[in-house]
Amino acid sequence: MLYYAVVFFIIAIIAGVLGFGGIAAGAASIAQILFFIFIVLAVLALLSGFFRKK
Repeated sequence: MLYYAVVFFIIAIIAGVLGFGGIAAGAASIAQILFFIFIVLAVLALLSGFFRKK
């Protein structure tokens, strides 16, 4: 999932440089959503790992 967030971020940067503002904004928002989902899942996995060791 983090891979897709980075891919959409790179697409947003390239689209922004080339002047496609709408596509850049869309790709950046998708990358942001995927990144936050990744962070939440990573924290949940970390917490479940701590509680599972007991």
